[in-house]
Amino acid sequence: MSDTKGDILIVDDERDIRELISDILEDEGFTTRLAGTSDEAVAQVKAEQPALMILDIWLKDSAMDGIDILKMVKSEHPEVPVVIISGHGNIEIAVAAIKQGAYDFIEKPFNIDQLMVVITRAMETSRLRRENTALKRQDGGSREMIGSSSSFKTLKNNLEKVTKSNGRVLLSGAAGSGKELAARFIHTHSDRSQAPFVVVNSASIESDRMEEVLFGRESAERGVEPGLLDEANGGVIYFDEVADMPLGTQSKILRVLVDQRFQRVGGTEKVSVDIRVISSSNKDLQAEIEAGNFREELYHRLNVVPVTVPALAERREDIPELAAHFLEMFNREQGLSLRTLSEEAEAVLQAMGWPGNVRQLKNVIERVLILGDGSGPIQAGELPGSDISGSAEDLGDHSLALPSALATLPLREAREAFEREYLLTQINRFGGNISRTASFVGMERSALHRKLKSLGVVTGNKAGARVAYVASEEEGADA
Repeated sequence: MSDTKGDILIVDDERDIRELISDILEDEGFTTRLAGTSDEAVAQVKAEQPALMILDIWLKDSAMDGIDILKMVKSEHPEVPVVIISGHGNIEIAVAAIKQGAYDFIEKPFNIDQLMVVITRAMETSRLRRENTALKRQDGGSREMIGSSSSFKTLKNNLEKVTKSNGRVLLSGAAGSGKELAARFIHTHSDRSQAPFVVVNSASIESDRMEEVLFGRESAERGVEPGLLDEANGGVIYFDEVADMPLGTQSKILRVLVDQRFQRVGGTEKVSVDIRVISSSNKDLQAEIEAGNFREELYHRLNVVPVTVPALAERREDIPELAAHFLEMFNREQGLSLRTLSEEAEAVLQAMGWPGNVRQLKNVIERVLILGDGSGPIQAGELPGSDISGSAEDLGDHSLALPSALATLPLREAREAFEREYLLTQINRFGGNISRTASFVGMERSALHRKLKSLGVVTGNKAGARVAYVASEEEGADA
């Protein structure tokens, strides 16, 4: 498939029309293939499934007409939208085409703007269906949650509690922390596990298309076109990054949550629906409400059960386990070498900042497997952004870069600052476990306690995890 907007197959027995449509679409960034007969059309579909078909009803010198080809395509590739065109258009032909699964019917000579509107809508519908199909295929592996840290256990315990109810859940957490994975865990372990799990990517759907995508469309010519709410009926609908939903759509979603009913675009009747709603956001929704970007009533409807998904920096103990999972996964799914992590590589990974969270860790592991030598344990020097390239003996005459913040301090203060940061990193790496930290850094437990006290480092519970931090003046006085 091309990197452009999509691959469109144009089937028409008139060469001029085929090429005219092709030129227009290619100017708009699409790629096209052309066929003049039914045999050529069938061969093209078998060679590679198109993203969309534009199909003439009447084909000269062909064994099949457009309706026959339409039936074949919808039977073998039901997700491919087919736009029917004809110079002999009438309502009977249009109805016959729509009944056989055509996306729309356009009469020749057609208006270019009308054609582009229909194609754009059809491609958007096709993309959403492909995304949901792909998500359903991934569902088995995507439900696995990895970790054993205290913050992860708290998260999993909270998720297990909400699986037993039908309450709405609002997942908060940084981008890449695993909010969709948490939503899928709830679905998988609930009594709706055999029903659909439908994802609404609030930021990726154009605002003027949001209502049609969610609620579907209804017309006398084309009948009912279901939306994502229809697809989710009986199951779960997941609003990913709900803060990005247009304000107008927020009002209508609020009405759905209140009534459990909605009205399709162009329709007049109310449609009842049974769905469980899970939402997520990496934004502060209270701040979004104050800024006028999010409806407070909707927030209270969605936030029945709030669950926080911790950032990777709050569960550093899980990094080796997560990395091992990704190493095995890339070997199984992509055939990349099955490697392990050296102790030094584990230590570096656990000390990194991870602003992109679990998603960033996954990308780092994939990058190392692709660019690495393909054998033996992964070494610290293979990790992107790592300054560790060898032992002290390997440094030779090369000088070590000194952070400017330390370079301006007297030796005693610089040593204390380094020790403080080093021990903070190691304690947080081991989830606040002093015994494991002492063993790793090569100190007696009592000596480590004294050192931490002298450096003003204390351990305590923050965000559900035991972590180390620099004590405030009040805490220092209490100590």
